[in-house]
Amino acid sequence: MTFVFQNKLQSILRGATPRDVLHTFETLALGFAGAMLFRWLELPGGLISGAMIAVGIAAIAGRPMSLPPLMAHIVLMTLGLSLGSMVTPQMLNNITAYPVSIAVLAASTFCATLGSSFYLQHIHHWDRTSALLAGSPGALSQIIMLANERRADVAGIAVVQSLRVIILTAALPLILAASGLVQHGGGPMRAAPATPLALAMLVVGCVTTALALRLLKFPASWMFGAMLGSSVLHGTGIIEGGLPAWAYGAALIGIGSLIGTRFARISARTLLHHLAAAIGSFIVAIIISAVFVLLVTTVTHARLSDLIVAFSPGAMDAMLALALTLHIDPVFVGAHHLARFIFVSLATPGIVHLFGRTQVDADD
Repeated sequence: MTFVFQNKLQSILRGATPRDVLHTFETLALGFAGAMLFRWLELPGGLISGAMIAVGIAAIAGRPMSLPPLMAHIVLMTLGLSLGSMVTPQMLNNITAYPVSIAVLAASTFCATLGSSFYLQHIHHWDRTSALLAGSPGALSQIIMLANERRADVAGIAVVQSLRVIILTAALPLILAASGLVQHGGGPMRAAPATPLALAMLVVGCVTTALALRLLKFPASWMFGAMLGSSVLHGTGIIEGGLPAWAYGAALIGIGSLIGTRFARISARTLLHHLAAAIGSFIVAIIISAVFVLLVTTVTHARLSDLIVAFSPGAMDAMLALALTLHIDPVFVGAHHLARFIFVSLATPGIVHLFGRTQVDADD
């Protein structure tokens, strides 16, 4: 596995150009500036949302915002390591209660997808395939590949999916803080810094599990592999502590910047053209998800804040990053978003095959 990682590193370094380095530096600089501004304003989740918004605005304005794949993988593994360092034996004991809420989450995902699709078809006159793909929460890369295969509206789908992530990542911390479900303006929850030896063991364990899951083609392997390794080491008490404060902050800024780069290939004209459709379908999905959250509160003892983040129809990396900064149970949120990712990845092609029809098919 180390050989695979070294080969990947060498290939990336050989392919990098001075222009790529400048684009990366500009992306990180803007992400850092936005994060510091939001941190100064004491906004919940400020490091993530500030970096995301700053990079996203620059990308829409036409700046070439990007992060190299190796850096993105390191950011995701660092996020996973930090999430795992929050795990306690009590959290692991609560896993037995997850099947009920995960089953409800599957129903919520299905209903939210159909609801958003219905809205896009009947209000904005989208074809069925594009509407179904745009309404599917998470698994963006799989959705875009399927959209290309089905000759759907890739640009519209990308706008709807990306805006949903941006809105949730920016608004959810503010809403939870205003409602009193999380601390307002407080520092994020994280483990105390580990000793150098423990930190070295932690890094080795996280990289090993991430590479192992990558070879098994496990979904979101970089983040979940590192989270698994860190969770086992912390949950069993083998290691105590996590990353130093500077590395923890850099990971949050990095994930925010990475989310912001989603707009790098979306022009302002395309964004404005699909803005109403994106906001409308987002509202429909949120209302449906909220109904299922209320249902789960009546049959489980999960905290409302945990349920809200777990059921939010956003990207897995963004929602887990919010869990890290908002005192949310990372095991609970991670299990639910992984289940949603697998459900969407497996079910969406079948749903599109049964119910979808592209405009090209209709014309034929």
